[in-house]
Amino acid sequence: MSKSQPPANTIYYGGQAVLEGVMIRGPEHMAVAVRHPKGHIVRHSEKLSSLYTGDARKVPLLRGIIVLWETLALGMRALSFSSRIAFEEDSDGAEEVEFPATVFWGTMAVSLLFVVGVFFAGPIVLASLLELLDIHRAGIVAAEGVIRLGMFVGYIAAIGRIPDIRRVFQYHGAEHMTIHAWEAGKQLTIEAIRPFPKEHTRCGTSFLLVVVVIALITFFVFDVAVNEGFIVKFASRILLIPIIAGISYEILRIGARWGGNAFVHAMFLPNLALQALTTKVPDDGQIEVAIASFQAVLEETAKVGALEVADEVENLEAAPPLD
Repeated sequence: MSKSQPPANTIYYGGQAVLEGVMIRGPEHMAVAVRHPKGHIVRHSEKLSSLYTGDARKVPLLRGIIVLWETLALGMRALSFSSRIAFEEDSDGAEEVEFPATVFWGTMAVSLLFVVGVFFAGPIVLASLLELLDIHRAGIVAAEGVIRLGMFVGYIAAIGRIPDIRRVFQYHGAEHMTIHAWEAGKQLTIEAIRPFPKEHTRCGTSFLLVVVVIALITFFVFDVAVNEGFIVKFASRILLIPIIAGISYEILRIGARWGGNAFVHAMFLPNLALQALTTKVPDDGQIEVAIASFQAVLEETAKVGALEVADEVENLEAAPPLD
């Protein structure tokens, strides 16, 4: 375990919790560290494609769309790796672990269909039932947004009661605490990391909450202006997501940069409050795994000299896997 003191930080690191492990995303690499059933930690790191590191990540609004895809794609790859290690008694190292394309894309497709069906079509159908009560269209649109927000929070609260998911949420807390320590210039040791909070303003949960709220506003304006039936309404929910993601990411950047401002801090209090559901206090072993993942990224970063990169290389912390 390295105890080196980090330099003045000009790079934002992010990550996700996975099964018995943590993924950390750096400027040009990502790394996953997983606790093997036999007790040791297995690490894997890989260089990211230009989609995740290119100039497009500097373009306002467009970078939010890239981050949304990155959250899904990198998270699924990390989850695939962690599941193989966490349930493989005979695996000695990450080099033997592969990411089958068919499994990856199949799982991604099923996940997206689930999200579209439950969180987009579902609220539309439920809110449309209010038409039977002769409620004004604006009220129906507002009800749809409230239903979607309630389903989002309810889903997170429900799965958090599952023991295995609770452990994932503990790793999520370990990831946050480790990133906090790095950003504060502390040594990456369990003792130095332990005092930091398990919540983080750049958390992917915050990103998703902002997306849900901005979607509520955007869909309300659209439906009040356009009333063309269920098909157009449903299509708008899908087609407007890239725009909503772009706006949401820019808002989250404001929170990350100006979190010390009292007004901005107050704006993001609901985001931090929601993390009470998605993060749990980790044990020392889980923090150790988070450190191992972070150290793997730092090692790759140092090889390419990326620690000299200025703060335009920014990374949003991705959401923990909730499936």
